[in-house]
Parts: sequence; C-alpha cells; structure tokens
Amino acid sequence: MDLQKQDLQQQSAPAVSELRASDAERDRIADILHDALAEGRLTADEHAERVEGVLRAKTVGELEVFIRDLPAAHRQGTNSSPAPAPHRPTAGAIPIDPDDNVVAVFSGAVRKGRWRAGRRIHAYAVFGSVEIDLSEALFDHQQVVVKSFAIFGSVEIRVPENVSLRGTGSGVLGSFEVDTLDSGDPQAPIVYVDGWAVLGSIEARPKRGKVVADILDRVQRKVDRSLRKHLGH
Repeated sequence: MDLQKQDLQQQSAPAVSELRASDAERDRIADILHDALAEGRLTADEHAERVEGVLRAKTVGELEVFIRDLPAAHRQGTNSSPAPAPHRPTAGAIPIDPDDNVVAVFSGAVRKGRWRAGRRIHAYAVFGSVEIDLSEALFDHQQVVVKSFAIFGSVEIRVPENVSLRGTGSGVLGSFEVDTLDSGDPQAPIVYVDGWAVLGSIEARPKRGKVVADILDRVQRKVDRSLRKHLGH
C-alpha cells in the first residue's frame, strides 16, 4: 500500500521545468542575457526579444529556453547551488592602507547614499557613533573589508541584502554582532567586517529591500555601448 502511495506521489509531483518561475530566477536569466549581449553573443534585437520573453515566462522550463544556446547556462547549471563565500579575504586582494577613514570622536559620522566603496574602509568610534551604509553604494571590487574600532562608542554597518557578509571580530566588555549572509550570486560582493568593540558595539546586517544594482558597472557600460552602436548613436 505504501509503495502505491509513493508511486502516486511521484506521478503527481511536477517536473522542475514545470514549476512556476520566481522573480529571482527571471533576474538570473536576464543577467546571463545581459552578459551575452556584452560579449557579442547576442545582437541587441535578440537580447531585447529574449528579455521580453523572460518577463512573460511562467515556468522554469520556459526560462531555460532563452539561454539554452549560451555557454553560461551550461557552465552554471540552472539548479546548481553556489559555494558559500570564504570567511577571509583572498590573500593580497585587500590593501593594507584604507581607501576611506570614517572617524567619530565625541561626535557622529555617516557614509550613506550613492558612493563608491573602496576595498578597505576604517571606522573609528570613540565616545561617538559611526554609520556606514553600503545599501546604495557602488561596488567596483568584489571584496570589501570594513575594519571597525568602537571604544565607548558604536559602529553600525548596513549592506544590500544580495551580497555576502562575514564577521571576524570580537568584543571586550562590548558587543560584536554580524549577521552572516550568503548571496545566491557567486560574483556578488563580499563584505568582511573585522575589529574590536571595547565597552562599545559593532553591528553589521543587511538592509532589507536594498540590492546591488550594478556589482561591476563595467558590464553595464559594455551593454550601453553595444546598444548605442546598434541604434547608431
């Protein structure tokens, strides 16, 4: 009887290709098409036609049709799980000296809005507060280190929800809290938060509803150039 029930369940379960497509799956297929346009594998007309089809697609199987002839689809696989981000930056990828210093001594300091995040950011909060908001920042590098020191103060870090986030610091009579986050995109930025909280606090977590619009805007510039060339501008 149990075997019959299992057979009926297997027969009634839909195939993966018949499952309804999510917005995240549509975005992933659209990213592959954007890259193919930038590489010259698709013309602007082909790209536009396929993107329009992706937006109308209802199932996973319908989405796969639009990238079936592209190498990226076979390299990544449509159902593969990305490897988690490493807990330490790649050796030599991060400079010793900071690209940006954010200092608050008996005061407050904020970095937020549309700004370019360097590879290394140092934050010092001494009897003060520092806020580093990367939710709308431009990432020119995949790995970013935020080195934080909070002495009788606080450092608050916010990141887009589609990046990876790692923490390797500690607190001395204080708190060091980093919400570990893994992006579904292996090419997404990785933000490493390190440092010490002495009678203070360091906190890093994602800002819900905020995503990286352009991880490496060089790709977007290539797409724009291709479109302008096609349109004769």
